[in-house]
Amino acid sequence: MYRLLFSTFLSRLDPEDAHHLAFAVIRRLPWLGIGRLVNLVTRPDPRLAVDALGLRFPSPFGVAAGFDKDGLAVFGLGELGFGHVEVGTITALAQPGNERPRLFRLVPDRALINRMGFNNDGADSAALRLAKLARRSRRPVLGVNIGKSRVTAVENATADYVRSARVLAPHADYLVVNVSSPNTPGLRGLQELDELAPLLEAVKAEAGETPLLVKIAPDLTDDAVERIAKLAVRLGLAGIIATNTTISREGLRSSAAAVEAAGAGGLSGAPLAKRSLEVLRLIRASVPAELCVISVGGVDTADDVQERLDAGATLVQGYSAFIYRGPLWARSINRGLARRLG
Repeated sequence: MYRLLFSTFLSRLDPEDAHHLAFAVIRRLPWLGIGRLVNLVTRPDPRLAVDALGLRFPSPFGVAAGFDKDGLAVFGLGELGFGHVEVGTITALAQPGNERPRLFRLVPDRALINRMGFNNDGADSAALRLAKLARRSRRPVLGVNIGKSRVTAVENATADYVRSARVLAPHADYLVVNVSSPNTPGLRGLQELDELAPLLEAVKAEAGETPLLVKIAPDLTDDAVERIAKLAVRLGLAGIIATNTTISREGLRSSAAAVEAAGAGGLSGAPLAKRSLEVLRLIRASVPAELCVISVGGVDTADDVQERLDAGATLVQGYSAFIYRGPLWARSINRGLARRLG
């Protein structure tokens, strides 16, 4: 049914308009009076529950940052069966992001290119919203992903991240430092160890008891991945999220004209799967078993999620395939994982 809807209607819409339409429906699930009914058929098998970060996740599979930038659809996403919801990326200062068009589909590749530019309402607004969520029962496990405000100079990035952490950490089950988006000038340079170490130390101190993770890019060299993994251990971080989108365009099935028309931005979806899995294995080989490693990038099916878990992922996230699979995607993943349990 969804495939027909996608091919005949949604795929004809501008990708960002289609996202806003679907998002509006998901956001309103709890208020339409059908959210709990939906959850009767989407909730994960209890056997899938995972204990990590001092939390209990009802499923190892969650929705990655980027889908819900401001924490507006947390309950709706939970009712669709996601084991956790990571909101953001949220910046200290509100910002509109880059000019449209800024989101593009590469349908033959089951991929997206985005240069959204951290469009969000800012940390203060998000904190007020997330505080209200915390007062409600049955809230999904909530991660909050923070990034650098575009107007903040790179040399002042630490203070910018610290401000976001101060405001948002009290309302998050875990906090993520995003230094790996390709759509904010200078951001990925913060992955250099001499920049990253003091930034993470300062944010960790501000986050207090809230578990802190760092999200890294797939375009790092293997050596750089291993160095960041060891840094995370040395600093006492709770975990690593691997990976963000890629700036590579290698091996795509889409025409060169379509790729060129989309332009700059981060590529996500199926083409990222191979590198994301490689980075996961590098990290797991470099860190203790108890460190939480969240794998994201190119995940589509239950087999993909299981492959990540078998490779050492503690949890797995997805986003791009949500666009192609539709609202019952998490349900399909969870059912496929449960079948493997017998």
